[in-house]
Amino acid sequence: MEFFFDYGLFLAKSATVLAAVLIVFVFIIGSSHRHKDADTGHIEVKNLNDSLQAVTQSLKNVVLHPEARKLDVKQAKKRHKEVQKTQKQEAKAGAEGRSRLFVVDFKGDMQATEVTNLREEITAILSVVGEHDEVMVRLESPGGIVHGYGLAASQLQRIRNKGVPLTIAVDKVAASGGYMMACIANHIIAAPFALLGSIGVVAQLPNFHRLLKKNEIDFEVLTAGEFKRTLTVFGENTDKDREKFVDDLEDVHRLFKDFVVEHRPSVSIDEVATGEAWFGRRALERNLVDELKTSDEYLIDKCDVMDVFQVRYVLHKHKLDRLMERLAKLVAPDGLRHSIPEEHIG
Repeated sequence: MEFFFDYGLFLAKSATVLAAVLIVFVFIIGSSHRHKDADTGHIEVKNLNDSLQAVTQSLKNVVLHPEARKLDVKQAKKRHKEVQKTQKQEAKAGAEGRSRLFVVDFKGDMQATEVTNLREEITAILSVVGEHDEVMVRLESPGGIVHGYGLAASQLQRIRNKGVPLTIAVDKVAASGGYMMACIANHIIAAPFALLGSIGVVAQLPNFHRLLKKNEIDFEVLTAGEFKRTLTVFGENTDKDREKFVDDLEDVHRLFKDFVVEHRPSVSIDEVATGEAWFGRRALERNLVDELKTSDEYLIDKCDVMDVFQVRYVLHKHKLDRLMERLAKLVAPDGLRHSIPEEHIG
């Protein structure tokens, strides 16, 4: 009996070692090839008119009486035939048909990493957009690094440069760099309790110089150029360094304010460029937004008069990434992850 126990333990150890070696091998091979597919992806287009109609029809199938349901189906078929007939007539006459609304989502992080997808989505839209079409961006971002959100704002500027109407919808937050993007729009809508503004600049970093000095550890910072380095984490910071750093922040803040004034001249910039953020209703009073409305309400209204398409750029996942996702699900099942409480602001 002891022999079988030892043999089983030996097999378990062998399997563990083999699995570890296999994982390392797959990781090394995958890492060597990942860069080839890192930036490849494809555009996905979803017709939101059809999605809304499918949801509405599903609800009608449940709540309507059978006779009323039959009548509704007949009326729907009749409307569909009329629409098809109208489209054929317009096509023969050379008319463009209904205007189109292209919808893009941008959920920003500190580094504005979504700008890669945004670039591809806007490029695809501008290749087909017509004279009477419109672009809507559902924006959610608390801000982040200056150059990241500067590039994201520049991508939206491409839409304006083409003369295409741009609407920005803010359901949750568009603060700091997020508002830098939002202010480019022809029209900004926001939910009543969405957070907007925060037109300011902040920078912070720790300094361990005294700790290193206390432990007799030297840290050398060698530069060529008076202001190649201002504030550092490990070196000794002087008043002159701090003054230069603050001057740089003030310069970025001036550029930010000029950018907002350029795109929203109705805003009293001295009043709003204090770094404060306001909820939707207060933002409307300060001309930071044009209308209080959720993106859902706006899209439902547009579906009645326009063909609405959601455009997404989807990166191709590498096989290694898919494998790691499966391993993560095995290690932390959905039930375990959902049991972790979320943090709330307030």
